[in-house]
Amino acid sequence: MGSLIAYSFLAALIVGGALGVVTSRNVAHAALFLLTTLAAVAGIFILSLAEFLALVQVLIYGGAITIVLLFALMLTRLEEFSNVRDNTQWPMAIIASVALLVVLVGAIFASRPSGAALRGASFQEVGTQLFTKWAVPFEVASLVLLVALVGAFLLARGGGNPGDDGIRDGGNRS
Repeated sequence: MGSLIAYSFLAALIVGGALGVVTSRNVAHAALFLLTTLAAVAGIFILSLAEFLALVQVLIYGGAITIVLLFALMLTRLEEFSNVRDNTQWPMAIIASVALLVVLVGAIFASRPSGAALRGASFQEVGTQLFTKWAVPFEVASLVLLVALVGAFLLARGGGNPGDDGIRDGGNRS
């Protein structure tokens, strides 16, 4: 009974945080709503006995991704977005969202939970699988993140033309 109450509370936090992200006009407030949503998802992972996923959720998504998002907001030149207005495609977005909701609710009701007891994987089991069976995909993901980091650095640095290396005056640095 207590886990059902906790699950309901966390689900309400997730839905409320998600609604706050998409309805907030202030981007910093939207980032805080996102952090609330990600922390509540970590709570759902804990209730599901997936402690490793909860830890990853808090450290990677709740911490690193939210901080990177806030840094990107701080580095963004706001004058570039002065002519941006509300998106006119919001009716299509509502239709797509309702369709996705129908599919997800249908999938939830179509699946039958088994009566087997839940058993969480230990950190040792997860680590063994991650660095033996899943080592190559893990390294590929790290390379993708490295490319994204370098791309974000180049975009934030600015400097004019795409081929411009930032050196002016014929290479003389004075």
